[in-house]
Amino acid sequence: MSLVLVLLLAACLNGVWAVDRGNFKTCDQSAFCRRQRSLTPGQSPYRALLDTMELTSAGLRMELINDELHGMAGNSQLQKQSHRLLLEVFCLHGNMTRVKINELKPLKPRYEVPDVLVREPPTHPMSLISKDDNGVLLSLGDLQRVLVSVRPFRLDIMEGREVLMSLNSRGLLSFEHLRVRAKEEDRAVSASRDEEAVRSTEEKSEPGKWEETFQSHSDSKPNGPSSVSLDFSLPGVEHVYGIPEHADNLKLRTTDSGDPYRLYNLDVFEYELYNPMALYGAVPVMLSHNTQRTMGIFWLNAAETWVDINSNTAGNTAVGKMLDYLQGSSKTAQTDVRWISESGIIDVFIMLGPAPHDVFSQYASLTGTQAFPPMAALAYHQCRWNYNDQEDVRSVDAGFDEHDIPYDFIWLDIEHTDGKRYFTWDPNTFPTPREMLQGIMDKRRKMVTIVDPHIKVDSNFRIHNEIRSLGFYIKNKNGEDYEGHCWPGNSGYPDFTNPEMRAWWASMFAYDQYKGSMDNLYIWNDMNEPSVFSGPEVTMHKDAMHGSWEHRDVHNLYGFYVQMATAEGLIQRSGGVERPFVLTRAFYAGSQRYGAVWTGDNTADWEHLKISIPMCLSLNLVGISHCGADVGGFSKTPSSELLVRWYQTGAYQPLFRAHAHHDTPRREPWLFGPENTALIREAVRQRYALLPHWYQLFYHAHRTGQPVMRPLWVEYPQDSATFIMDDQFLLGRDLLVHPVTEEGARGVSVYLPGQGEIWFDVQTFQKHNGAQNLYIPVTMSSIPVFQRGGSIIPRKNRVRRSSSCMEDDPYTLHVALSAQGTAQGELYIDDGHTFNFDKKHEFIHRSLSFTNNTLSSSNIAPDAQYSTKSWIERILILGARKPSNVTLITADGREERQLEVDYDPSMSVLTIHKPGMNAGSEWTVVLD
Repeated sequence: MSLVLVLLLAACLNGVWAVDRGNFKTCDQSAFCRRQRSLTPGQSPYRALLDTMELTSAGLRMELINDELHGMAGNSQLQKQSHRLLLEVFCLHGNMTRVKINELKPLKPRYEVPDVLVREPPTHPMSLISKDDNGVLLSLGDLQRVLVSVRPFRLDIMEGREVLMSLNSRGLLSFEHLRVRAKEEDRAVSASRDEEAVRSTEEKSEPGKWEETFQSHSDSKPNGPSSVSLDFSLPGVEHVYGIPEHADNLKLRTTDSGDPYRLYNLDVFEYELYNPMALYGAVPVMLSHNTQRTMGIFWLNAAETWVDINSNTAGNTAVGKMLDYLQGSSKTAQTDVRWISESGIIDVFIMLGPAPHDVFSQYASLTGTQAFPPMAALAYHQCRWNYNDQEDVRSVDAGFDEHDIPYDFIWLDIEHTDGKRYFTWDPNTFPTPREMLQGIMDKRRKMVTIVDPHIKVDSNFRIHNEIRSLGFYIKNKNGEDYEGHCWPGNSGYPDFTNPEMRAWWASMFAYDQYKGSMDNLYIWNDMNEPSVFSGPEVTMHKDAMHGSWEHRDVHNLYGFYVQMATAEGLIQRSGGVERPFVLTRAFYAGSQRYGAVWTGDNTADWEHLKISIPMCLSLNLVGISHCGADVGGFSKTPSSELLVRWYQTGAYQPLFRAHAHHDTPRREPWLFGPENTALIREAVRQRYALLPHWYQLFYHAHRTGQPVMRPLWVEYPQDSATFIMDDQFLLGRDLLVHPVTEEGARGVSVYLPGQGEIWFDVQTFQKHNGAQNLYIPVTMSSIPVFQRGGSIIPRKNRVRRSSSCMEDDPYTLHVALSAQGTAQGELYIDDGHTFNFDKKHEFIHRSLSFTNNTLSSSNIAPDAQYSTKSWIERILILGARKPSNVTLITADGREERQLEVDYDPSMSVLTIHKPGMNAGSEWTVVLD
């Protein structure tokens, strides 16, 4: 294909038009989804074989058989065993259950996802409670039990008399056994003549089992049909969340009247909103929530997956009939969820909560926690496709100083390379990259360059030659290097599932390999779904080969592995000292361990601004806290009002990056007139003032797995008014944010949760009671943010050109008193960029407490050692009474002095000026 044709194709796929839905499959166009979805809920053909049960210290093993297939099989024992499945049930530490179903004796191994779990989860032994011809009842610990019913097979997880979750209650377990195609010469090994006749009829009536065509692309399916499916019933549940990435509301919708939600990493430009089509990432984790309990389902399968969601009353289902008997109710709300994957096995983790924070901890124990980013990565990022040359970079950098707007990172897109050859620089436009990097380093700023996983096929390109000579490219079905078209034209795709390939890739980020790079250069992995302009659905052919595995088995893992290898490369180049920052577009469960994600190629319109909130909330619920959307919208041109509102929204989302398509007018923050420049400046400065709080939240996310950006129901799990809210959110538990996302808005309706709680407007300090809807008038300068009464939040109000320049600056403490006159908070400090906080315990972590009119600082981590030059320059106490005097007492008692204060009786705000103590010291401030 000529380069001109490639560019035209790229323009069609990534140009000025919105997504072409015809490029992407519906369920009806996906043979395995259509086949599985055609099954009618009812009595399952699968039966548990009690005489095969084994109960060991590790868990339960039992065989299942499909009586329909078993009846068609021949008389040999081999043929009968070929239709058997192996069920394994494990009781895991931390109130979790794992269920695995695989073929007992498959013709060849089926793919089981590696590397996503941080370790093999430890198990608890289960004890036998009872057993009869109808099933077996086992203890999962003190409270939970698992009931395995024989005919039809069903698995119920119970707590006392309550059924928490039921598997296969709708009879939709379906496991397509690997088989030899009927027309092959050795078919008799695995199939009788009766089976062959049945299969021949199936192939004629249900095309797509052995070959499938979409548009002009053919999928050879050498292993034939291999899909798996299982249904889950959730009695008492009306609200489910998660399974990103979709441009949809936070609460997932039922899919009865349309397609299921699809999980299949795809390059979708200008994606549509409020539909279940697949986007760039796939995290197969769903959370359920009601006023009594939060639970999670983690479906560990990396193949294309569809998720159906149905709602009904429990009395209409099999598990409902059980509930009728046990609980005497036939009106219990229920949600039924069905997972369908094209290949692999059924491997599912059931996280039983019971609280939202328990589910987050349980999931983190499986896949790890959010990588702790450098402080600078939480500040503002300026990006565009593309900055033209080194002079353009210098000019933009200077523009931020001229207009007094801080920023930490400037980004370079694909045009900075030499002909889209990654790890290179264009010799004409970026001839001296180290000089450029040194220039921004002198201002204590940093740069990100893009390194995509498609490699230009060019015999003069060192990277390509080495990957080819080492045999590290993915192969096509004929065993040759797989090639497709992407930005460089003809491209090869490294096999990142190969650990040797990942190690080689990581080595390419060494300073002597990536010429021109320095330690203030970080990396962006784009197009890693992988994007293949010439492939089916703009991605790779499923019959491409990763060693012995087909691409269909590993597809959703590709971006995960790319980011993994890149992050490891940045760690290695510093000798393991510096924390990396890597942004990825494609992701999977566990991607949080390696960096940040963003929501892809959005559009400059109000609806895309609104959808950024539930999209990031969904990601936070499944462990990926470091997320954001392109501020201003990637494509098209935002109005000045939209751009300002997007900056105000982005300033309170975890990743704060402006980015724009090269076809759009320039959007640097000072190009929209002085008034709008001032508004954007103020939004960015608010972000920088709150960096200590952001950093602390990410430290906790890294340590505990708790999300940074939270739906309100996470902190108010019994308040049903919060269950569908996704236009406002919490940062941690103490800041509530309701961005203005309506054009021409003059006010917003904010819900302040918490009966008996108090919330303070962070700008005006006005006090509001919780458990109420409040209309807040807004102007263009308004960002409605409220601090919870009972909290203490540290800020740095001396905003400088970058976060690094603020390292030793003093803190201001915002103490918001509860109705009881108390408050709690923390202050976390480390060097902001190395692993020394972990490896050497070099950090400060202090508890801040206000009680009995006394504010004190005490050490949470006495075994940690670190010193800071930062001091406390101001304390604001919101909701305070006027004291007669305020006294500072140091821990050693050597200093006791009166402090200067101001009191505003109209807002009940006490300001303590320049108390002067070191931020890492022990001290007490007493209000008399």
